[in-house]
Amino acid sequence: MGRPDAAIVAAVTLSGETLPMGHVITLMSKAPTYSKTPEMRHIAASTYDPAKRREKALQLFSDTYYQNAREFSDVITTTFPPNSPGAAAICTGETCTLTFEGYGQRFDLFCKVSALSGEDPLFQASWCHNLLFNPSLHPEVEILCFEPNWGRSSAESII
Repeated sequence: MGRPDAAIVAAVTLSGETLPMGHVITLMSKAPTYSKTPEMRHIAASTYDPAKRREKALQLFSDTYYQNAREFSDVITTTFPPNSPGAAAICTGETCTLTFEGYGQRFDLFCKVSALSGEDPLFQASWCHNLLFNPSLHPEVEILCFEPNWGRSSAESII
């Protein structure tokens, strides 16, 4: 019903640290060529009723949105409130490891981190996606992007 499950919640471990600083809810967005941001904007603008927004968003995302892996950017994003100390700490380190566990797998993604500008297509996609499920989203959120270094990342079965 549009609530994130454990598979998209990542533990964030800053470079040089051994324990995670906390957890973030992540988002995969379509590459700009395949963007559905205009559709998400339309849904958000078409109604102020949070239940109707959620219903329309769920329809968009459950139809075919996630069916083609090649349509997605490698970049993962996450949203923070304005002036977040956590976002600042993550950006200061410039790299971190995101650890995902779900469906019997563990993924450790070594990532370069940066803050996205409001004009960036991935910022816009993340903003619109989050707005559909959180009508009280602060207009000045910070959105960070995590660019995985696949050569330094790993996966393993945890079953």
